[in-house]
Amino acid sequence: MSLAALMMTSAEALEPCLTELRERLGVEAEVASSRRAALQALSRREYAVLLLDQAMVEADMEGAELLWKQAGLAIPVQVNLALSSPARIVRDVRAALVRREQEMALSLRAAAAAVDTEIKNAVTALLLQSQLALNVEGLAPAAREKLAQVVQLAEGLRGKLETAQA
Repeated sequence: MSLAALMMTSAEALEPCLTELRERLGVEAEVASSRRAALQALSRREYAVLLLDQAMVEADMEGAELLWKQAGLAIPVQVNLALSSPARIVRDVRAALVRREQEMALSLRAAAAAVDTEIKNAVTALLLQSQLALNVEGLAPAAREKLAQVVQLAEGLRGKLETAQA
């Protein structure tokens, strides 16, 4: 799957920049010539990068803020297309993509840690409750046997979780 960028600009002669993005980074850039067109494009699909022409941002600050809010997972990059070379824009986009990748990796690690903690807490609660139930007086022998199996299974799960984390 190739990465996509949305470029909001009214500048002409963008072909060298679009070619550089495609050839150097594998990024297919879609051009939106207005805020409305950019908002429509953002509602249709997800982009890795949102390139905003500084001239359009300065002309419509409220519109630019709305675009930043609607960008989703796209990393906003503000560039001066009138002064920036295609190579400079490629460097800025590359830096944004690296930053996006790092942020996604951090998010995945945080989510995995949260799930791991949730599972460990559930197994600990299961083990504790089953051990407490096993100590109830007057428990039928068949029920005691089943609870002992639950305790063994919970201990096995806890052991596997501890081994997996080590």
